[in-house]
Amino acid sequence: MAIYTHVSVGTNDLAKARVFYDSVLGKLGLKRVADLGDNGSIWGEDKPSFFVLKPANGQPATVGNGVTVSFEAPNRAAVDAFHAEALAQGGVCEGKPGPRGWAPNAYASYARDLDGNKLAAYCFKPE
Repeated sequence: MAIYTHVSVGTNDLAKARVFYDSVLGKLGLKRVADLGDNGSIWGEDKPSFFVLKPANGQPATVGNGVTVSFEAPNRAAVDAFHAEALAQGGVCEGKPGPRGWAPNAYASYARDLDGNKLAAYCFKPE
């Protein structure tokens, strides 16, 4: 049984967010599966799982301190590609690709999107 149905982050510029996430999440095998008009878009693999939305209350989108959205990568090369593409699309490095000592075979990278949301990609497979 899945624990989550989806994760959402906010954006203040949906057009730029769509370009960023199409490119960055594409490196992990995810694609945009739906657009919600001018309100947002949804990415996923076999089901909608990651939403980028303009806040429903009409206020500016802000980031949560301590919040990270982490995506599963199929391999370590995809973790590297995710990070490189996030930076190429204007994101900010929050942790270069490499081993993470808290779990066996954990390999990850971290970046912030164009709105400041913290993202990660993780692979738990051995090299």
